[in-house]
Amino acid sequence: MSDSKPKILIVDDDTDLLELLVIRLTAAGYRVEAVQSAEAALNYLDVSRPQLVISDMQMSGMDGMALFEHIHRALPTLPVIILTAHGTIPDAVTAVQRGVFGYLAKPFDSKTLLANINQALRFVPGVVSQETSQASWRKNIITQSAVMEDLLTKAELVAEGDASVLIYGESGVGKELFAHAIHDASKRHHHPFVAINCAAIPEQLLESELFGHVKGAFTGAVRDHKGLFQLAEGGTLFLDEIGDMPLLLQVKLLRVLQERHVRPVGSTQSIPVDVRIISATHRDLKAEIAAGTFREDLYYRLDVVALTIPVLSQRREDIPLLTNYFLNMFSGKYNKNINGFSPEAMEMLVSASWPGNVRQLMNVVERCVALSTAPLISPVLVYDAMHREEEQLVSFEDARKSFEREYLVRVLKITGGNVTQAARLAKRNRTEFYKLLQRYQLDPSVFKQPVT
Repeated sequence: MSDSKPKILIVDDDTDLLELLVIRLTAAGYRVEAVQSAEAALNYLDVSRPQLVISDMQMSGMDGMALFEHIHRALPTLPVIILTAHGTIPDAVTAVQRGVFGYLAKPFDSKTLLANINQALRFVPGVVSQETSQASWRKNIITQSAVMEDLLTKAELVAEGDASVLIYGESGVGKELFAHAIHDASKRHHHPFVAINCAAIPEQLLESELFGHVKGAFTGAVRDHKGLFQLAEGGTLFLDEIGDMPLLLQVKLLRVLQERHVRPVGSTQSIPVDVRIISATHRDLKAEIAAGTFREDLYYRLDVVALTIPVLSQRREDIPLLTNYFLNMFSGKYNKNINGFSPEAMEMLVSASWPGNVRQLMNVVERCVALSTAPLISPVLVYDAMHREEEQLVSFEDARKSFEREYLVRVLKITGGNVTQAARLAKRNRTEFYKLLQRYQLDPSVFKQPVT
């Protein structure tokens, strides 16, 4: 049976009706899974993601509406059709108002059910339209997690339009990978995907990188330079770590998003641009807004649709899948014939905390492959690779935080806790310096105490 056929989960404690529905829907060309309780359905959804759920209303234990509420909270893009022998028009209206896709009273006509199913699946990305197949736009996202599948469904839905997307997630979860997948699923996929890390480029260079500059705009500008907005024309510009963008540039970015024009540094002419913006951050931007370090008006421009990628420890069912994917990749790179990880080694990987997420897992697998001298990777090798990774892996963001805090402590010590002098020494205005102190929870008064 082809995996390209839509998969439907049927939930009913009437085994005769359940069997009849399985026969009818299988004959209609669908892949069908059947369970006899709402609780069993929730267990199934923990490990697999169908395109549609059809549930009876009255069942022993949890009823159909309670099942729908659970599904709607966890997988809001998954359509649900409810069947009931006790249907009334008010019940149907209430159910649809709460988000149920369809509501059919028993006995129902098979053609009516199939029509409802067909209508529901029209709203599920990738089922009716095959313009962007799963093998293409999401090929680099390796997962069997139901949460990730729901996130990918949202990603494909948002890819159909031009709405700005803000991706939240910790370092190493794959934010740029998701952004690229949205671009590949969109109508802009024939045009460039351009990415920039706003935290990795000095403030004085970031404006030129984004908007470009003209010859003579500043010392060293020996020729005109196209910015990333122009290079991404017709496509997608991915602004990684947008929460680290300086306030002055936030103002200029907001103007570009509003006017759809960029003005290169040193130029008096504006250039029209047609670019979709996808941004990402590990920061809590609402907290940054409250602290005065991020503009609220820019936030609402960027956060039209928000997607949050779960950390690796919240999708442990993906760890064996990712591990084997990286194993195959690095076995080819290092020209080694490695069959896999021992059961004990895999258990260590699955139970680890993974503060560095997928990126850290990839580094551990590469180190194991590089150092392996046997066809099976042992738990000792995994332990050593993970231990060294914990010692050596320090993200750019963590390193910067460590430096910033140490620097602030140093200037406060030098000035005896005098914030005005410390801000002057750091070449920052007093308000900005206070915000930095609040970010690192540093109390200037502590540094005013005499040393004993």
